[in-house]
Amino acid sequence: MTNHEDHTDNLGNNHIGTSERTPLRKDAFEKTDDEKIAIIKKNVENILTTLGMDLTDDSLQKTPDRVAKMFVKEIFGGLNPDKKPSSSTFENKYKYNEMLVEKNITVYSTCEHHLLPIVGRAHVAYISNGTVVGLSKMNRIVDYFSKRPQVQERLTIQIVKELQKVLNTDNVACIIDAKHLCVNSRGIRDIESSTVTAEFGGKFKEESVKREFLDYIKLETSF
Repeated sequence: MTNHEDHTDNLGNNHIGTSERTPLRKDAFEKTDDEKIAIIKKNVENILTTLGMDLTDDSLQKTPDRVAKMFVKEIFGGLNPDKKPSSSTFENKYKYNEMLVEKNITVYSTCEHHLLPIVGRAHVAYISNGTVVGLSKMNRIVDYFSKRPQVQERLTIQIVKELQKVLNTDNVACIIDAKHLCVNSRGIRDIESSTVTAEFGGKFKEESVKREFLDYIKLETSF
């Protein structure tokens, strides 16, 4: 193994990202979804056949097709810029100038190092600079950037940067607490551990504002 191969293998095994931008080739969207599904289907067939699986079995016959469609249409659908949530905002007519927190947003993502699930919760907050965004938009932004091969640190940054752009303010923060199945189900196999990442922008870098955000997250929601 060369020094470069050893270095990149160590990066992956230690779940270290190299960029805050999702690494995409320039020709990433030249193929249609149907073309990508057809290619991935053949590759999945090859993987399963190489592992010794009998693809004539009723239980396995459609697995390559299901996996290919799942990759393109579902768990990696966030790679497609056409699926990016629209960025409509509204004037803050009621002059709400305090912190708005959307907590416990479900995160379903995929570790780009082993293609195993990342499952957790995101807590997102902002302080209005004259505009507000619909609550469901925050969930959709988290979902969009989650649906791609990811590194949790990058996901956290991408959510914050997108909301900063949408809201035209630096005053955005995000905390993600998630379990990585590449840690929980392989390697060290620690099923109890989770990973917490945070990105604070604008006023959220101030200790008092940061503390307020953290206190809101701790509040229990009851109905």
